[in-house]
Amino acid sequence: MLIRIAGLVPESYVDGDGIRFAVFMQGCLRNCEGCHNPETHAPDGGRLVDTGEIISAIKKNPLLNGVTLTGGEPLLQIDAATEIARAAKSFGLDVWCYTGFDFEDLPADAAPLLENIDVLIDGAFIESQRDLELQFRGSRNQRIIDVNKTRAQNKIVLWTELGG
Repeated sequence: MLIRIAGLVPESYVDGDGIRFAVFMQGCLRNCEGCHNPETHAPDGGRLVDTGEIISAIKKNPLLNGVTLTGGEPLLQIDAATEIARAAKSFGLDVWCYTGFDFEDLPADAAPLLENIDVLIDGAFIESQRDLELQFRGSRNQRIIDVNKTRAQNKIVLWTELGG
């Protein structure tokens, strides 16, 4: 399956907990003022890559703790995002995903992706709420959600550094 990406970071230390393979997906319709990755906005920008190539690169790196889907907006390419997330889980890796959607407003077709995500950072970037002291996010409105606990408890459960 083809995916349009802005870039790949094979060993990222800033896009989630641990050493992560970060997939910067291309395309975002929000155009948040002050966005950290404005080059990812154009839906026809970046380059096309086969998801198999990305999955192969992930599988070859024994140092990885996980995979992060970011962008851009991963939910604009939900099938490709799901394929990568599912493969990462099969390799024993955790999966983080950044989205401009609030968890409560995720599209219905996000369910298969959510089943393969451990942590979801939700919410659009709001420049007036920018905070450089925040871990793994840019503005105070964004949440780091433990997806597994959220599903189990049927309420939003925030991720903590110690997994608690």
